[in-house]
Amino acid sequence: MRFFSMDKITVCSFYKFSEINDLKNLKNKFFLFLKEKKIYGTVLIASEGINGTVSGLDSNIIKMLDFIKSDIRFHDIDYKLSYTDKIPFYRTKVRLKKEIVTFGVKLKKSDFNATYLEPNEWNELLKDDDVILIDTRNKYETAIGTFKNSIDPGTESFREFPEFVNNNLNHQKDKKIAMFCTGGIRCEKSTAYLKSKGFKHVYHLKGGILNYLKKINKKNSLWSGECFVFDNRVSVNHSLEKGIYDQCHACRLPITQEDKKHIHYLEGVSCSNCFNKTSVKRKKRFYERQRQIKIAKKLGINHIGNN
Repeated sequence: MRFFSMDKITVCSFYKFSEINDLKNLKNKFFLFLKEKKIYGTVLIASEGINGTVSGLDSNIIKMLDFIKSDIRFHDIDYKLSYTDKIPFYRTKVRLKKEIVTFGVKLKKSDFNATYLEPNEWNELLKDDDVILIDTRNKYETAIGTFKNSIDPGTESFREFPEFVNNNLNHQKDKKIAMFCTGGIRCEKSTAYLKSKGFKHVYHLKGGILNYLKKINKKNSLWSGECFVFDNRVSVNHSLEKGIYDQCHACRLPITQEDKKHIHYLEGVSCSNCFNKTSVKRKKRFYERQRQIKIAKKLGINHIGNN
């Protein structure tokens, strides 16, 4: 059964691994449908499946899910819903990619056989002190929230995860390895990679952190902090409401109100994370973009560069 909010914008994240041969045709169908229903966000399509996060009116998100499920390849697609007061995307994008989540390692279909755990089962597993708990997300995500006692690989991108496994876990193939990510899609590949390398006991948090926060009461939760999301909300709290973090619109990393007091913070131009990583030329371009955003705001119109 599906439950939709009647007074907020619905955000829908979905993915499905399935062989796709009609890439261009599917891309065109998706784009036309989303534009017609005024659904904004990004959908990625590759020969291995589809992956998207979009937002729109509740009624149109329902229609979109029906549209997706009408294709037999996606009839059981995994999706998660959350709600926000403001539109988190300003554009509709459907893109063809080599992978729906970039990993850089070719995996066989038979490797995708890790054990899925529902959130309550996940809590039970983590009571076992011998379990190795790994956060498969990047370090800017883990910095604002993660499960207690989890290992942070310290990756800048998901492509670095195989190297982390090869350098740190190859002697642990008989251990229980539990992995998690935001919505589940990255864990599909990280757990498949471990299975392909001969790891015997690999577990995957079904639906990821977002599903866990939805189903586990805060008093019983093993989660600490907030969860980074890839839209204008930046982060969500345990109630799946917009969190306390803002975003540096130069480097896209999450920042706090305290970070905004730093000498290197200039709205839309730089923060302490990226000040020394961008050229003067880029800073000038960011400054001009921010100036145009402020002008548009005064005129009461939306500037697309604000996304």
